[in-house]
Amino acid sequence: MRLHVIPFSTNVERVTLALAYKGLDAELVVHDPADRSSIAAVSGQDLVPVLEDAGAVIGDSTAILRHLEATHPNPALWPTEPARSGEADVFIDWFNRIWKRPPNLIADGDPDPQLADELRGSLELFEALLAGRDHLLSDGFGVADAIAFPFLKYGNPSAYDPDDDEPFHRVLIDHLAFGPTHPRLTAWVQRVDAMPRAGG
Repeated sequence: MRLHVIPFSTNVERVTLALAYKGLDAELVVHDPADRSSIAAVSGQDLVPVLEDAGAVIGDSTAILRHLEATHPNPALWPTEPARSGEADVFIDWFNRIWKRPPNLIADGDPDPQLADELRGSLELFEALLAGRDHLLSDGFGVADAIAFPFLKYGNPSAYDPDDDEPFHRVLIDHLAFGPTHPRLTAWVQRVDAMPRAGG
């Protein structure tokens, strides 16, 4: 497998977490964020991550996670029970389409203060999801953790690289800071941050 990446990509980290969790390795092909022509040559578009696996070319981090689950089902990222697997899919859809909207708009220059309030307010939901368990939807690491961690980690300064100057990440740093008021979330970030990454 070959994984096309750029430095500090949140969506790439979703995949490197999942690969390592499944005990899989991939050759990381690192691209310059300012020149994505070679990514487009491989996949027909310029976003990362892109996975090449046995002749298949898969773009989009969530699609890659589904591909890995289908081709390497153990250990599982999705719950095996249909109802709980459906709950995980609802979480993924909410996170990708709803939760990510405010920070993307803020990063694009939208001055609406309600966007920052919405982003900050989501911390209570994540804190509640971690009540009585170590991970977002279960006691063990799963797809919800892979989807959310690379974004939520920016609320804990110990979990991100100071060389990361991506404006979108600065929005997360500025509006997601948590600490003593969110002990479960803080512990979860530290727990997942200690996990291995493919290619790392």
